[in-house]
Amino acid sequence: MLVTGVEFGQLITIFIMAIALGLDAFSLGIGIGMKGIRLLDIFKISMVIGIFHIIMPLMGIFMGQYVSLLLGNVATAAGGCLLILLGSHMVYSSIRGEEATSFDHRSLWGLTIFALSVSIDSFSVGVSLGMFATDILLTVLVFGLFGALLSVAGLLVGRRVNGWVGEYGEAFGGLILLAFGIKFLL
Repeated sequence: MLVTGVEFGQLITIFIMAIALGLDAFSLGIGIGMKGIRLLDIFKISMVIGIFHIIMPLMGIFMGQYVSLLLGNVATAAGGCLLILLGSHMVYSSIRGEEATSFDHRSLWGLTIFALSVSIDSFSVGVSLGMFATDILLTVLVFGLFGALLSVAGLLVGRRVNGWVGEYGEAFGGLILLAFGIKFLL
């Protein structure tokens, strides 16, 4: 199967967005990991985050496709604006130093709230992607994989280092989403 330049560019875009979205899980994982966490808990948290990083953008993609049918060409600009807003908010939150509220990662409720909090931006990105032609299955699987892998990395790093890395990870992810939003508008 031969991949064209456009398809390769879309694949690279999906991977970069997946990394950007996973950086939120990475940065918050560092904070949790610094409090001390067992390897079994790291596995459970990462799997739930991976699942949420599949479900949330999938719901967003379907909503984005619906909006695209309603709005036509205006949907592309709306998707770009949405990415700009989301990226700007991530950078702003990072600079402002907003931290995730503490939760009990061993409880089902706490784990669900944490996974939802780091995956909610995936929904917004999914809405934007739903307004463009994209391979839905590949997109959500890549998002889920990177969400899980980066949360594992963040939790493990958090067990080893101080908190300075977390805020920069979220800011970097926000800048990436901001750049893609601008790209979609041009």
